[in-house]
Amino acid sequence: MSVLTVTVGPRECALRYRRGLLEQVLTPGRHRRGWRTKIVRVDLREHLLTLSPQEVLTADGISTKVTAAVRWSVAEPVAFVEVSDDPVARVYLAGQVALREALARITADELVTRGTALPREEITAATAAVASSVGIAVAEVVVKDVILPPEVRGAAAELVQARQRGAAQLELARAETAALRSLANGARLLDAHPALARLRLVQSAPAGTQLVLHLGDVDASAKGVAGAADVTD
Repeated sequence: MSVLTVTVGPRECALRYRRGLLEQVLTPGRHRRGWRTKIVRVDLREHLLTLSPQEVLTADGISTKVTAAVRWSVAEPVAFVEVSDDPVARVYLAGQVALREALARITADELVTRGTALPREEITAATAAVASSVGIAVAEVVVKDVILPPEVRGAAAELVQARQRGAAQLELARAETAALRSLANGARLLDAHPALARLRLVQSAPAGTQLVLHLGDVDASAKGVAGAADVTD
């Protein structure tokens, strides 16, 4: 008489039941099975469960749309098979509830500032607590998008632009103040040193400019006539 066997692949296990009772958890490899046994295979690889977009109210009553995904795998095959007829649906519901509770404590302004930086550890822990009861281990709940209403996004964009304009105007005022301070210092220096003022005038004249410098009263032998000198640059 032939012997019935079952082969369990890598990253999976199999539950062998006889007459409705669990007989053994089969690990990867080839195993014998009886004629009146039932084999239930369990995939132990990591899975990604995408949560459908849902409307969630923030702490200040603003409706937002959130999309997320749950990374999960089977940790306890027996509980996964026996506790619930749809253990993945339990995880799905737990993830949605955790997202709602997390967003209910956050205002729309905080969402605009932080984007998708929600309390991920808190959401993951709340989801994992429910998932563990059905033999599932939740590695992470990833919040993909947090979409605010158009009017809230528009107001946030205007606020950012206003802040940028204010910063630019403040920087311009600082530059003008520094320039005025430098001009004032230069004016005081020129008042204290007239010769420096005349030299600066000559230096600032463009090429080809004719300057006439009055040098003051000449010696008495010049009969009181004021001298003049023509300087051509």
